[in-house]
Amino acid sequence: MRVLTVNPGSSSLKLSLLEEEKLLERAQVPTGSAEEEARALAETLRRMPVPDAVGLRFVHGGPGYRGPVLIDEAVTERLHELADLAPLHQPLSLRALKEVRRLLPHVPAVACFDTAFHAELPEAAATFPLPAEWRERFGLRRYGFHGLSHAHAVRRAGQLLSADPAALRLVVCHLGAGASLAAVAGGRSVDTTMGFTSADGLVMATRPGSLDPGLLTWLLRHGVTGEELAEAVVHRSGLTALAGTGDMRRIEQRAAEGDDRARLALEVYLHRLCALIAAMTAALGGLDVLVFTGGVGEHDAHVRRQVTERLGYLGLEVDERANEAAHGDAEITRPGAAVRTLVVTSREDLEIAAGVRRVLLS
Repeated sequence: MRVLTVNPGSSSLKLSLLEEEKLLERAQVPTGSAEEEARALAETLRRMPVPDAVGLRFVHGGPGYRGPVLIDEAVTERLHELADLAPLHQPLSLRALKEVRRLLPHVPAVACFDTAFHAELPEAAATFPLPAEWRERFGLRRYGFHGLSHAHAVRRAGQLLSADPAALRLVVCHLGAGASLAAVAGGRSVDTTMGFTSADGLVMATRPGSLDPGLLTWLLRHGVTGEELAEAVVHRSGLTALAGTGDMRRIEQRAAEGDDRARLALEVYLHRLCALIAAMTAALGGLDVLVFTGGVGEHDAHVRRQVTERLGYLGLEVDERANEAAHGDAEITRPGAAVRTLVVTSREDLEIAAGVRRVLLS
């Protein structure tokens, strides 16, 4: 079965055509106006063989979608209803779905969800201590995100270590413009840093991560409108608020040159990252494997070195040469270290395609 995967991002649509796990073709369509995007997507698909099925990444599946699902009119309507839970991403996926339906009207389409990997979080990890009537009325719970990336990292870690992932206690660090951690035991997510929305947890490029809720209500009482607050939390916080840019490479360069804002941004980022990795190990009762994935996780040796040095008390040590040379999937553990450390290329397309096959071939 040839599966076209469609992964919408803030700057492009990532397209992969896969047969099983063999990559046949890959392309990126720049996002812009709806008309420009539709035209570019049509041109790209004309150059590709017609797929047997399409898999689309959706960030949020709400409480109802706990696995991939064949898209019909009812599912499409529900996905629109969930858009305000992921305003940065869900509309992009819906726009891509509309165009794929127009260009490939007879090809079945399957929605694959980032929230699905975390759907079976233990109640203690998923439940917010908020009034019961709110939790029931609004479906308030910890959903977690980046599930497609976390799931691939867990599976790939087992392959790299020649071990059953279900026998390992892993913390997966998906570090990119958006960032989250997952604590994985028995092959399942048992805790994660993102919550009801994807603004929670780690410091990100434009999102703040965890904040004191009292600070937010204080701002609302002192003249900041709900719309201003929502816009700032999604687009003007995190590293951008601290250093004026969300690009970790530029921040590290400026910090090395003595820029105080960049140095502070880097320290805030690492402080939160290390604290929450340690918190994930508490949910696991220990740690066997730490996995870095995502743009920063895969390519930033400095961040990996800082994290493992600061968390050395957990048994983490990396080989400096291996860390600096890491490219693609690699182990960077120092010989004799108690905890293994891996770098895994994020391949959400493989997880999407696997989800499509489960739905259509089951």
